[in-house]
Amino acid sequence: MMRASQAIASSTALNGRFTFSLLATDESTLARRGVIETTRGAIQTPVFMPVGTQATVKTLNPREVRETGAQIILANTYHLMLRPGVDLIQEAGGLHAFMRWDGPILTDSGGFQVFSLATNAKVTEEGVRFASHIDGSKHMMTPESVVDLQLGYGSDIMMQLDHLIGLPAERSAIQAAMDRSFRWLDRAVSHYDQRDGSASRSVLFGIQQGGMEADLRSWAAGELANHDVAGCAIGGLSVGEPKPVMAAMLEATTPYLPANKPRYLMGVGSPEDLWDGVARGVDMFDCVLPTRAARNGALYTPDGRINIKNASWRHVHGPIDASCDCEACTQFSAAYVHHLFRAGEVLGLRLASVHNLRFLARQMEEMRAALEAETFAVAYDNFQKQYRPVANPSPVGPAQVPKGKR
Repeated sequence: MMRASQAIASSTALNGRFTFSLLATDESTLARRGVIETTRGAIQTPVFMPVGTQATVKTLNPREVRETGAQIILANTYHLMLRPGVDLIQEAGGLHAFMRWDGPILTDSGGFQVFSLATNAKVTEEGVRFASHIDGSKHMMTPESVVDLQLGYGSDIMMQLDHLIGLPAERSAIQAAMDRSFRWLDRAVSHYDQRDGSASRSVLFGIQQGGMEADLRSWAAGELANHDVAGCAIGGLSVGEPKPVMAAMLEATTPYLPANKPRYLMGVGSPEDLWDGVARGVDMFDCVLPTRAARNGALYTPDGRINIKNASWRHVHGPIDASCDCEACTQFSAAYVHHLFRAGEVLGLRLASVHNLRFLARQMEEMRAALEAETFAVAYDNFQKQYRPVANPSPVGPAQVPKGKR
């Protein structure tokens, strides 16, 4: 039964730097409403985090990102390590001062990028040795060095180094990577404590792996619950598996994670995946998809994803989405944004990015309001009936034009 009037679960305060309070739950799903308190402000959950991989959300300045409703952003340890480097960021006074973002920042560990971008990555028990995708220079990441990097950045939330493997893979390889991730987590926690992490603003999250093996996911969730971390992340999903498989893996995971810690599903950001994830007990999400799709003309609307570059929009002199309060929809017409994309003007990329981030922020606001009003199941059902995601990742075809705008 949902109780929104008072906290129904709360994590132990970490020297006043980080707490998570669970304010409400939905009786017919696993959806949760909570709030994370950090030294740089509160984060209302469920929440979507825009990705600023290289200390910037592409094409946007921090003020514009904040105005979309973003409460926290994500930056990438791997990319920032390669350039500009942790020393320069420290010279600038930390990542917040460097990029002029005054809210919380989560930095991922860079493990995913090592395995997806770097060349000749070699995993040993010590860590991962690899060559930079930029210039081929040789580097080594260990659980300890990743903690040091993130402390150097001044991250509010840090992620452990985990071992991600490509799928499909043998079950034995999936289990070996999962077990190694936990051994690396033990080392990360120990190093964080030795570095007197409690004196910093940064807190550490652990990451659960397990591939597409439901029993491994359940076991790993229970194991992660036993670790001394501030939050629990779910890694290794949204890597090309069918959506029902991701849903099944979440259902095998979230019931075994502690209720009093935030749950973070890494790398997920389509509107339908956000609703599905929240319904299965997830609190935090991040993904490059909304801004990457925007820069290619793919925009979210209540009816589904459309392609603003299609000729169908050339004569639409009203907003892209009449229900949206973003700058693209309140100040400009769909025909104008269409023109910007056809003309190759950067303003089109900026307006589209603002729109998609605002759309997702509004979706999260709707979920939080529905949880408070005890109507989440109804809101979830309404979303599923109305929203039609594009089956093809490339936004093409007049079938994607909203009703009344063909």
